[in-house]
Amino acid sequence: MMTTPFSLRLAAVRELLPSREVDAVLISGPENRRYLSGFTADDPEWGVLLVTAEAALLLTDFRYQTWAQQEVRDFEVLIYKIDLGETLAELLKRLGVRRLGFEAGYLTYRQYQRLTRTAVKAGLTLAWEPLEGLVEGLRENKTGAELAVMRRALTLTETVMRQVAGELTPGLTEAEVAWEIEKRLRQGGAEGLAFPSIVAAGPNSARPHHHPGDYVIQAGEPIIIDMGARIDGYCADMTRTFIIGPPDEHFRKIYSLVRRAQARAEAGLKAGLDSLAGDQLAREVIAAGGYGEAFGHSLGHGVGLAVHEAPALSPSEARRTTLAAGAVVTVEPGIYLTGWGGVRLEDMILLHPEGAEVLNQPGYFYEWSEEGL
Repeated sequence: MMTTPFSLRLAAVRELLPSREVDAVLISGPENRRYLSGFTADDPEWGVLLVTAEAALLLTDFRYQTWAQQEVRDFEVLIYKIDLGETLAELLKRLGVRRLGFEAGYLTYRQYQRLTRTAVKAGLTLAWEPLEGLVEGLRENKTGAELAVMRRALTLTETVMRQVAGELTPGLTEAEVAWEIEKRLRQGGAEGLAFPSIVAAGPNSARPHHHPGDYVIQAGEPIIIDMGARIDGYCADMTRTFIIGPPDEHFRKIYSLVRRAQARAEAGLKAGLDSLAGDQLAREVIAAGGYGEAFGHSLGHGVGLAVHEAPALSPSEARRTTLAAGAVVTVEPGIYLTGWGGVRLEDMILLHPEGAEVLNQPGYFYEWSEEGL
């Protein structure tokens, strides 16, 4: 049998089953399902994977039969006619599964109730074991092929960012700019957006995840644009902050501080570093500048098939991890001041043992912000 990326990933999951003390694992997360099988459906309820030491099955219904059979080669595609639970229970009984791992972050409580009731009804004695990060850990280390697609997505994102930024004028609304972003990304070859674009102008830019609305862009106010293309399932994520007309001293001060924080983090991040220490690289700069309380989110996050995935560059102990070689993460410090607005700058970087490789094109910042770097 020919080795494929999917067969290698399947083998890697199988190697993890004994350490998780399960006979099989049920995969329902769309990105994890796609990563292991190649099935591109993006809804959790459109199919599940069942993996044992010997079996590899994709269970879906009639609506997705042809779709799955066209895309999936390393899993057997099984179509359930009435109820997923009944088909799954029959399979688990036949395969001799007694301890079943499931993705705690994806299987809803309602689905869990239905599946467990069906298993009991079928006379199956089964222990359900919640698992975290089984496939996500494998996804952190990007292959050359994955990186090539992500670079394409980022290049398109940067191209459209430059186009849209060059056409910012007073009188446009946030929603109009957001629509122009989506239109140009799709025209440029994106299959879709990595996430709904953020266009936040004036006071709205103090809201990190603002939804573009009918606010009219004005000269002299900060404008945050956060956007990303999705190509072949893989995401890009990039943020820049603009101003129409000459910036005042306050904007220059805030922008320069955020840029210094970002540059310090990009110079210090590397594989093997503790994630808390990585987050602190930028946070210390902003705190020293007197705006520590105005930087209230994580420094960054992993990017891949999901726009937010492992690892996290977070100040949270609960999300602490050691940064893995081959991971792509964002570096996006920000300062947000209610009533005035905010500044956020975001790059994507690739982690190596010796340091971080910035994937974005160089020099896409206000020149005066580079002073003192």
